[in-house]
Amino acid sequence: MSRLDTWVDNKLVQNILVWLFLMIIFLMVIQAENRLLASAAIIAFIIPPVYISNLKILPLFFTNKRVLGVVLFSLNIIFFTFLGVALLSSFFESFQWKMLLNIFGAVLLVILFGTALKLARDSFYRRQEEKEAELKLLKAQLNPHFLFNTLNNLYGLSVIKSEKLPDLMLKLSDLLRYSLYETKETFVSLEKEIKYLENYISLEKIRLEDKADIQLNIKGYDPSDKIIAPMLFIVFVENAFKHLGVLEGVKSKVSVNIEIEKDSLNFNCMNTIDSIHTTNNDIEKGKSGIGLQNAKKRLDLMYTDKYKLQVKQEKDFYQVALNLNF
Repeated sequence: MSRLDTWVDNKLVQNILVWLFLMIIFLMVIQAENRLLASAAIIAFIIPPVYISNLKILPLFFTNKRVLGVVLFSLNIIFFTFLGVALLSSFFESFQWKMLLNIFGAVLLVILFGTALKLARDSFYRRQEEKEAELKLLKAQLNPHFLFNTLNNLYGLSVIKSEKLPDLMLKLSDLLRYSLYETKETFVSLEKEIKYLENYISLEKIRLEDKADIQLNIKGYDPSDKIIAPMLFIVFVENAFKHLGVLEGVKSKVSVNIEIEKDSLNFNCMNTIDSIHTTNNDIEKGKSGIGLQNAKKRLDLMYTDKYKLQVKQEKDFYQVALNLNF
């Protein structure tokens, strides 16, 4: 975050700017011998009821003390309005009591404006915090999910003392390094995300060897200057291998295609399935109960109306097509 962003995001600075803005307005509309002094005095009398309202009275409306909140809100405005007029009239000879209605309206308007501004700001920050918390939760669910399945593969190869095990462990090391250290940011380089997929698919090729036809095709624009939510595609690819069907007479197949366009990306993942033992519900949920549902939630949070996800299951294959706008 730059110094300018920090300065703008500072609450004290924000409040000072708001009061300076109101000071300018009062200077333009107040008719008095010394408009500057009169404007500063009015601001001084408005500040206490505004902060009392926002900090002490407003929270009552979010509890079962709404009636008390209304009473205190009204008394707050009336007390400071009469106090302000009484003191101002003693300092300024031309200040008349008939201006009570104008001052009362100004106090009420400023308090209501301040209350609305605080509610809007608090609501925005609360939504941002909820969004960040859910994203962290979803990412935390996805990473152990992948690790669990990969460790199962390692265990299977260690039992048979396979020569593939050392290479498999190196691939796993690269994958874990990425998932632990490269995905802390909200967005990562598309180039790194694709490299992650390449390592994962290489790992699966070692495990499956001649049992399946596995393809990864990347085409289009250079991915180095594109960014994307980390570990977004791995859920679909991992799901394809998890539910890869054993077909009679032909090889099983996993095909992953990524086409990078100027402002968008097309991702397509297809795998053959065993239609007898695999249902659409099994594929949607996955063995761990996590599966594709969390991937959809992440897409909703990160891209909202900037993506289109299509999932299709036929007799012997399952396909996921994702169109994503950068």
